Amino acid sequence: MIDRILNKAQNGQELSDEEYLELLNITDDKELEKLFETARQIRDNQSKIIKLTSTVHLTNKCQIQPRCEYCGFAEETSKKGYYNAFYKSNDEILAAIHSIEEAHIPRVSCSGGYGYKGKQAVNACRIVKEHSHLEILVNVGGDLTEKSIEQLGELGADTICCNLETINEEVFYQRKPGDSLEQRIETCEKVCEAGIGLSSGLLLGIGESAEDRIKHLRYLNNFKTLKEIPIMGFNPYDDTPMADWPPFPLKEQLKIVAITRIMYPEITITMPTPTVGPENVEYSLKAGANNLATVIADNYPHEVKGVGSPNYGNYFEVVNVIEKLGLTPQTI
Repeated sequence: MIDRILNKAQNGQELSDEEYLELLNITDDKELEKLFETARQIRDNQSKIIKLTSTVHLTNKCQIQPRCEYCGFAEETSKKGYYNAFYKSNDEILAAIHSIEEAHIPRVSCSGGYGYKGKQAVNACRIVKEHSHLEILVNVGGDLTEKSIEQLGELGADTICCNLETINEEVFYQRKPGDSLEQRIETCEKVCEAGIGLSSGLLLGIGESAEDRIKHLRYLNNFKTLKEIPIMGFNPYDDTPMADWPPFPLKEQLKIVAITRIMYPEITITMPTPTVGPENVEYSLKAGANNLATVIADNYPHEVKGVGSPNYGNYFEVVNVIEKLGLTPQTI
């Protein structure tokens, strides 16, 4: 059964939801390796270049109340996270941008908490575009207005990220009682209407089912400018309501990466090094990912706490892993 499904995938044939669920239910290690090998081949047929994305966390002052149950990023949510409130000044953003470019990392993600209607994102985008040659991904979730999206487009924002995280409404509002799934969907639609590349991904292991994950991946196809899908496995942050919730298993994350690659052969699949674990980026690449995020060089001027986990990937170690696998890191 698995061989038949993978042969269909290799030949570019459409798989049914039931066939994707068969792949998600693989338990045999040999069959699992066949799945990963299929996904790798599909990616490599497109390109063996692996994108690297660094980060600037603009602010952890987030106005969402009540807090998302898993969040260790916002102020005073977790002592392992940023905890103390900050809002990066223009000079601090610029120093980070220069360090990323000096390290030859080609792309930066500028992210931050809610409450600013995109003003912090527009300001960061302006700094990046005026003072560097970096690609920029803006990630402030649904905290964008039509005007701020238009401004980001005028500035030349390469990608805007708005993760839905789960499209199971019951799970979404249980985990994110102060957030709005409808608003996030509307933001994704507005990004597409503006003709800007959309990044929108899944947060795995917060109570959704395997069927929900397949439905979510299918749903993303509704967004006409979709160009990137981040795959994020849940990791508990101390002091949060989900501190004792189990982390999402690595193998299950990798299955979703491989299935996403089969469903979307040309898409950018992003694995944030904090959520997969910096030590596991090799397996992410072997499963078909082609962008590693939160990659931080030694010359970075600010403290970094990963979103989803305080750890992150070191630039030189990540590059060594990429090259060891016979792949090419994208640099500038």
